[in-house]
Amino acid sequence: MSFKRNKYSVLKKAISREMADFCYAYFLNKRKVARFLFDQKYISPFTEYFGVWTDSQVPNTYSHYADLVMETLLQKVKPIMEKHTGLKLSETYSYARIYKQGDVLARHKDRFSCEISTTLNLGGDDWPIYLDPTGKQNQAGIEVKLEPGDMLIYSGCDLEHWREEFKGDHCGQVFLHYNKKGSKMARENEFDTRPFIGLPSWYKGFKLPK
Repeated sequence: MSFKRNKYSVLKKAISREMADFCYAYFLNKRKVARFLFDQKYISPFTEYFGVWTDSQVPNTYSHYADLVMETLLQKVKPIMEKHTGLKLSETYSYARIYKQGDVLARHKDRFSCEISTTLNLGGDDWPIYLDPTGKQNQAGIEVKLEPGDMLIYSGCDLEHWREEFKGDHCGQVFLHYNKKGSKMARENEFDTRPFIGLPSWYKGFKLPK
């Protein structure tokens, strides 16, 4: 399947099953630690280093912008992405979630930092993602099923994508986002305007001293 022609493509075994299992187990452990630290008031509810449950897109679900393991995946997967898409890419950011029963991901298109995006299945129960390859709005979508380690690559700003109500218990996914190096403002938007990979979101726009 040609990404350039269709604006999406499925890459089987983008990472090994062993690596996917490691990332999923790690993220489950981090969620457990974060819940304990928040509940015991050892850390502020405004702290992002351990992830949050306050993402309005999927409320009360554990999410994490720029977790260091996921940011490292963002870097390591880039050569695979470039080879598969035929594009030169710059990293913007990673975002990971552990979805729970009843969650829904509403139909949407993404912001510029998600120009070339992936959703990578880390583990848990099956949960297909849908996308509309026509680039129009409110069209019937196609269903994409991913096994742990599989990755859907898609043009996040062009194609609507969504997930219907989750019937399983848990599902771990990480989104890895990139810009095309030739896109206008791509250079200024590198790392989602953070000084470097791994920093939390409040460092967007921060300039390092020269």
